[in-house]
Amino acid sequence: MLFSAPLHAQQRQTDPELEALIPDAAVAAPEDWAKASPTAPAPGEAAEPVPTSPLAEMPEITLPWPDEQFAMPALAALPPDPDLAEALTGQGDAPAAAAPVDLPGDVTKLNPQLALVFPTDLAAFPERHDFDSRFRSLSALVTLKGEGDDNLAQIAVRARADRDLLVRLLRIYGYYDGEVTQTIGGIEPGQERATARVNVRFDVVPGPRFGFGEIDLGDLRQTGEDYPLLRKHFGLMPGQPVHSDAIVAARDRLDLALGENGYTFGKVGEPDLLIDHLRAQGDLTVPVTPGGKYRYGPITSDQPRFLSGDHLSDIARFDAGDPYKRSEVDDLRRAILATGLVSAVTVTPRETRAPAAGQPGEVALDVTLAKAPLRTVAGALGYDSGDGFRVEASWEHRNLFPPEGLVRVRGIAGTKEQLIGATFRRNNFKGRDQVLTVDLYADTVNRTAYSARTVALTATFEKLTTLIFQKPWVWSAGFELLASNERERVVQGASNSRLTYLIAALPLRAAYDGSDDLLDPTRGFRAALRVSPELSRDAGQQHSYARILADASAYYPIGRKAVIAGRVRVGTIPGSAIANIAPSRRFYAGGGGSVRGFGYQLIGPRDAAGEPSGGRSLTEFSLEARIKTGLFDGALSVVPFVDAGNVDERVQPSFRNMRYGAGIGVRYQTGFGPIRVDLGTPLNRRPGESRIGVYVALGQAF
Repeated sequence: MLFSAPLHAQQRQTDPELEALIPDAAVAAPEDWAKASPTAPAPGEAAEPVPTSPLAEMPEITLPWPDEQFAMPALAALPPDPDLAEALTGQGDAPAAAAPVDLPGDVTKLNPQLALVFPTDLAAFPERHDFDSRFRSLSALVTLKGEGDDNLAQIAVRARADRDLLVRLLRIYGYYDGEVTQTIGGIEPGQERATARVNVRFDVVPGPRFGFGEIDLGDLRQTGEDYPLLRKHFGLMPGQPVHSDAIVAARDRLDLALGENGYTFGKVGEPDLLIDHLRAQGDLTVPVTPGGKYRYGPITSDQPRFLSGDHLSDIARFDAGDPYKRSEVDDLRRAILATGLVSAVTVTPRETRAPAAGQPGEVALDVTLAKAPLRTVAGALGYDSGDGFRVEASWEHRNLFPPEGLVRVRGIAGTKEQLIGATFRRNNFKGRDQVLTVDLYADTVNRTAYSARTVALTATFEKLTTLIFQKPWVWSAGFELLASNERERVVQGASNSRLTYLIAALPLRAAYDGSDDLLDPTRGFRAALRVSPELSRDAGQQHSYARILADASAYYPIGRKAVIAGRVRVGTIPGSAIANIAPSRRFYAGGGGSVRGFGYQLIGPRDAAGEPSGGRSLTEFSLEARIKTGLFDGALSVVPFVDAGNVDERVQPSFRNMRYGAGIGVRYQTGFGPIRVDLGTPLNRRPGESRIGVYVALGQAF
């Protein structure tokens, strides 16, 4: 607090000139001086007379007081607030008991202690089921039920939060005059802890549903002839019921439509809904600035010696002069990332010519790149009961010859195969997902059917399908030049003489993919045809033939947890006798990618020593059920399967001497595809054949 000090205790700090004007009597006895001379005259002037007449009386006020003219209406009694009732009981954190409100309605029990009551007439609230589902997912009383030792105060707080939630949900669906009555029942006096008898009930009365009044879309009409299309994409019309979710969806549709119809710099602002309770309508304003139409100009790169603008134009699914589409720009961004050469990329439109005289403008696309690591060392280890152990290693540089000129050196060391090779690969060659591959390798294999030492040069130009854009049609064309020194079989410990084959081939392939997933399909079908005309020369003789292989697979879902998958493969080699075809170019069956339960290439005709000799026709069938177990967060599946196959020396595929295998496998789903482990056994096993086959690989069997 502040206190005022007595006057005589104050220090005299008066200005000397002012002090000269103050009479000494006033300083010595101020109160006596004030009574004696209320208006002290100035020096040399006569004192003014002191007035002695009394003040005139105030005129009488004749206006009546407001309460004599206006009668204030009595205030209506408000219904008791549950939270106030809780506070007035004086029970600390325990709410007061409230009698349940018994209003007519359709009761929905969310749990034994929580109920929603809706109007019995579903037409009065057609969104009830969606409303109910949404409330269940957000309700504090539902989601927090059973967490901790709940007391009654906590239940009361959650109930109030749920009541506010119900009011907000009603407004989302357009019921702005809706009412929600909250009741907490089953509480005994003095009770502090929640029991099973405590129940919460919300009576929901939606009231009339508001509709859209005026809809203002800013400058959208400036789009001229595009206005009807863009307005149609927005969708909402006056008179339709108000729905907050529909407003958000309409705004997103309009923003997408602008970007897909050439409006590069179009902007759609945040919607504003003004509710008028008298009209039961909401006036919607969405600020739209179209910004004019544009076409594509050039693509520029900030690192032209790494990935040039011309190469990026080859990757793009559009050409200069095409109408601008935002989705195509997003696709270009994803495709650049998919090259594996960059870790980050931004594509920024830049105006190079403004729209004028009704003609679209032009935008260049400026691409900014951040390089990713370009070198990779990789390895793989596998085992197949028919093929033994296999170790693979590789080194690659993905942009040694820009743009996207990959060089890979690889090697294989296995029980039955050794290989060393080098590959040059140009991705996105003269177009998106087109690949040119040149491969040079030396390979030594020692199979049960044959052994071969091969040097080969192959080149392939192909159109690929990718995870970004799974294409229905793919194709490839190429050539192969091989020099292969081969020995067909070993008879009674004595090896046959080797023959050297010089082979030239022109392999062609076309495939259709109508499945829903490239790595792990669950529905749809696939089909492929491979034709390879070949010219072979050995021991001074020349032979020509064609290797033809067709396969198809189909996938059918059973509920949500199982997929039935089937495959058929048929092959034939017309044009020459089997003796004129190198052993490595014949058909064989058996193994993890063929008929499981049998060893690799062990199905088919046998020579005098009982070893497989291959054939000119192939027939294979597979059927399996891929069943999710729910283990490991749904990543583990069990797969029973049955396979069948046959190889014949005749040209026509046949069903004679079919071999059957069956077994069970598991699949573990990873981010890059399922890991497959299959255990199979031959059903019509012959003497000397293994009882069990084990196969480990990445990806489904087909």
